[in-house]
Amino acid sequence: MKFIVSSTTLMKHLQQISGVLNSSNPLPILNNFLFVVEKGTLTVSASDLESTMTTSIQLTEGKQGGKIAVPAKILLDTLKTFPEQPLTFLVDEKTLGIEIVSDFGKYKLTGFDAEEFPRVPVMEGSKTLKLSASILLNAINKTLFATGNDELRPVMSGVFFQLSKDNITFVATDAHKLVRYRRTDAKASGEGALIVPKKPLNLLKNIVGDSDEIVNINYNENNILFQFANHSLICRLIEGRYPNYEAVIPVDNPNKLTISRSALLSSVRRVSIFSNKTTHQVRLKVAGSELHISAEDLDFANEANERLTCQYEGEDMEIGFNARFLADMLSNLEFENVTIEMSAPNRAGILVPANSENADEDILMLVMPVMLNN
Repeated sequence: MKFIVSSTTLMKHLQQISGVLNSSNPLPILNNFLFVVEKGTLTVSASDLESTMTTSIQLTEGKQGGKIAVPAKILLDTLKTFPEQPLTFLVDEKTLGIEIVSDFGKYKLTGFDAEEFPRVPVMEGSKTLKLSASILLNAINKTLFATGNDELRPVMSGVFFQLSKDNITFVATDAHKLVRYRRTDAKASGEGALIVPKKPLNLLKNIVGDSDEIVNINYNENNILFQFANHSLICRLIEGRYPNYEAVIPVDNPNKLTISRSALLSSVRRVSIFSNKTTHQVRLKVAGSELHISAEDLDFANEANERLTCQYEGEDMEIGFNARFLADMLSNLEFENVTIEMSAPNRAGILVPANSENADEDILMLVMPVMLNN
């Protein structure tokens, strides 16, 4: 097997899929890339058993086809040192010896039998869905930060895709915060519910550009396959029922606070430096058109107070939030002004854009309050 490929093209493609590789693997073969040469195209795959990512590269020359598993770390480390140049790969499929020839010299390493590499699951009885890359990227960016890490509740460690003929809703929650992102300009052929794990979505986020390019999605009960440009990613879905998220969103919120998002975010970040390191509690006290933000750490006698002007409808109230959760939400909303809707100090607060420019997009973020110790 022999092929010639551009060093920088190969490096770029390998870096895009190398995020799948784990630092410690149950099987030694998972420390390798699978190289398959066929009809002038090199297809490279990386897998961690749960997810497999594949990319294809047009070769400068690829007359002799074949396949081999190539050690990932040594190959990546070598490619990083090359300027742009053609590299010739010579593979002996009997001895699994690999020779790489560059302008500088020759490098030899030993590969592994390609047959040991995990097989990609066959998508039997799958349904299809098409999404524009920009919608998928937005959905991932808006929800991923709110997913949980609790191993006892694996369903919360992924993003919930709720499909219908009218819209697609993406939901993430860790029981302290929740994000519901709905697009009416994205539709499925029928009803469906999928829980997609965090890691593959993180990988997708780094490759799917903010473009109008279409991402083809195939899914069945066990797996989901994303295909776009010259990449594909298949991963196992999380099994289980997603919690009834609609039930925790309070409907009647008479107290509405509208404020500059960036001003509130900066204030919360500053004030939270002085908060208790365990609770990260900041106190929001709103009266008239003034919002007081304060935090204190009684153990060290640290304290901070700030005031901001805002628009407010409702009764004067005081509510506590975890500053980290609040800052996470504010930094993941891209709007100039936000509205915080509240009903009582012990009920969840809801963050929504004060004025959404996109009629097809509906976003709601919910944050649970922290009990105030007066």
